[in-house]
Amino acid sequence: MFTTSILLFVLSSWLCGLAPNLQMLIFARIVQGLVAGPMIPLSQTLLLSSFKPAKASMALALWGMTTLVAPIMGPILGGCISHNMSWPWIFYINVPVGIGAAWANWSIYHKRETPTRALPIDKIWLALLVILVTSMQLMLDKGKELDWFQSPEIIILGLTALVGFIVFIAWELTEEHPVVDLTLFARRNFSGGVFAISLAYGLLFGNRVIVPLWLQTNLGYTATHAGLIMAPVGIFAILLTPIIGKKLPGWNARIVSSFAFVIFALVCWLRAGFTTGVDTWTLMVPTLLKGVAMACFFIPLTSITLSGLPGHRIPAASGLSNFVRITFGAVGASASSTLWENRSSLHHVQLVEQATAWQPALHQTVQDLGSIGMPQPQALGMIERVLSQQANMLGANDIFYGSAVLFILLIGVIWLTRPAKGGAGRRRGFRPLPQGRPRWPPFFWSRGFCLPSYNLQHKKRNEA
Repeated sequence: MFTTSILLFVLSSWLCGLAPNLQMLIFARIVQGLVAGPMIPLSQTLLLSSFKPAKASMALALWGMTTLVAPIMGPILGGCISHNMSWPWIFYINVPVGIGAAWANWSIYHKRETPTRALPIDKIWLALLVILVTSMQLMLDKGKELDWFQSPEIIILGLTALVGFIVFIAWELTEEHPVVDLTLFARRNFSGGVFAISLAYGLLFGNRVIVPLWLQTNLGYTATHAGLIMAPVGIFAILLTPIIGKKLPGWNARIVSSFAFVIFALVCWLRAGFTTGVDTWTLMVPTLLKGVAMACFFIPLTSITLSGLPGHRIPAASGLSNFVRITFGAVGASASSTLWENRSSLHHVQLVEQATAWQPALHQTVQDLGSIGMPQPQALGMIERVLSQQANMLGANDIFYGSAVLFILLIGVIWLTRPAKGGAGRRRGFRPLPQGRPRWPPFFWSRGFCLPSYNLQHKKRNEA
């Protein structure tokens, strides 16, 4: 299934590059997302099934590096390809990479067998899930443009998503073969880990949207330069991720995750102090620190989320946790941009209230600009642009302050979990039982007592 997903992703990428119009491009992108959906949970499942529990953290560390490198190199590489070649090549580049990945995967796993079961799929409720997710995504994408719930279209989309979500939850909890295994949330480690990683991912994604926009719209940075300012986040992340993965089995995952959230809060607090005169080095210092936190973020929280789960439940848990995380990322991007606009408007009103004709500083500034030959309307227009820049800066600062507080509060959620030490999927306190003889007194061994059923039972448990 994993190999098939890769090959279909290659095909859909090739169709994206060949698209003759926007409609065909959108259709090919939908197919691309559809076939890419199984790749994330299946990649984690294959990794965890290929390594012993003691090495699971290192496997997840190497897997997690893709989530660090891709957001850094993707925009930069895409910009270079689009600038020097043409936009279809940002899709064509997936073809040789995907074919190579499919060949490597098949050469490793084609002789391995995986136990399969033919389970029925509730197609009606799967369709309902698609409808409610689509309604929510469209609401988030179009909300800012249509002034949110002032628009009938947004109200309809919101009600569709809300009602569909409530009905879907009620049905899935009673369904024998649910589309989504919601009973996973009954486990403390899974629910706490998913909530912490998803909300933190939403905050990170929202901040990642705001910073480049603020640099381009207020400080005059180009898109390329803004991307380069954000790129150093990968320096420490890539260097430290293998170390964290190797050492995590001997560490407390909750302490490592808490350290990451403290650094995230520090990064947001530093960014909350930015001004319109901020220099490049000051912009990059929080980005470098963020790389340290990123190395301590994905691996421990993924380990906490999957801790204690039997192997046959890991694919469902991985898929559900990634779905919730990506959904929170979309919500974070939409909410942060809307909140930034609202806070900027509020600060703009407050600043304008102070800029009256009786304000000595304003009067003096208009006179100074007039002395160099600038007409009064033009001088007032320049002052208005300055006020807008300051308002946008203050609005962004508010979001950074709020993000810092939320990161600190999320530490409490982490400590509500009770992960097993030693890697994902290992049960706390589990020790292999003897396979040769049961634990009877030596008197019985001397007389040759043996219980085949006992040996068989515990041999199966050890294999599991």
